[in-house]
Amino acid sequence: MNRIRLLAGVAAWSLAGAVHAADYSGPLFDAHLHYNDEAQAPHPLPDVLARMQRNGVKAVVANSRPNDGTKALAASPQTRAAGIAVVPFVRLYRTRADYDNWFRDESIYTMVQTELARGTAAGPYRGLGEFHLYDSANANGAVARKLMALAEEKNLAVLAHVDDAAIDLLMASTRSKGQNSRLIWAHTGIGGAPVARVDQLFAKYPLLMGELSYRPGLTCEGGKLCPEWRALLLKYPARFMIGSDTWVNQRWEQYDDLMKGYRAWLGELPPDAARRIAWGNAANLFGMK
Repeated sequence: MNRIRLLAGVAAWSLAGAVHAADYSGPLFDAHLHYNDEAQAPHPLPDVLARMQRNGVKAVVANSRPNDGTKALAASPQTRAAGIAVVPFVRLYRTRADYDNWFRDESIYTMVQTELARGTAAGPYRGLGEFHLYDSANANGAVARKLMALAEEKNLAVLAHVDDAAIDLLMASTRSKGQNSRLIWAHTGIGGAPVARVDQLFAKYPLLMGELSYRPGLTCEGGKLCPEWRALLLKYPARFMIGSDTWVNQRWEQYDDLMKGYRAWLGELPPDAARRIAWGNAANLFGMK
């Protein structure tokens, strides 16, 4: 009986591989978008909005260096006319120099408080980040610890480009020890944390979310989902989201291809799981329909 079931499973898998799944065609939520200062001359607002609009991107998490780029997106009537909702985050970087020092720079903490008090034309800031920790030990920096505690206190999401060790350290700085922390793990570990480790962290921290741009090992030949990642996405369909990570201008130039790539592998998933990852998980996190 077990052999029959195994053969049936292999046959079903072969049939699924032989038939090309239709690309996902629903709305997209770009949960990791930057509109940095160097992007604004070659890619003015009409250009970036057109890229989002033609790719069916209906909402974005915007965080920019400096925060003026996010505020420009949020304030523009063109953004509203394009039907794109902006979820603004406070970026911790005024210039590139802040990448390596923010976690211990008290002026960053002051800047964050000032920005939170001001808000944006799209409403209050909904999160902090993206921030980077190139050494996980810096998660114990005084400002990093204060910002994690502040985010949980104010129910702000956090977009963190860190390794798996830093996830534990950041969560330890919160009052709930990560049980109530809304941390979005940028790239779900750009260093390639094993699937088993991602699974372990998701089980440990119930509100931890994974954003999937640049994630090593996510897709295999032909842009199809690798089997272990497909299994993880289906195990946690309410915990993943997509993003463009337009950190350099080349990513804006590649925006169409990035979104097409997402639509292709999303089409391999059951429709409900695909829509959650493409749109619903980020929309639910920020109280959108």
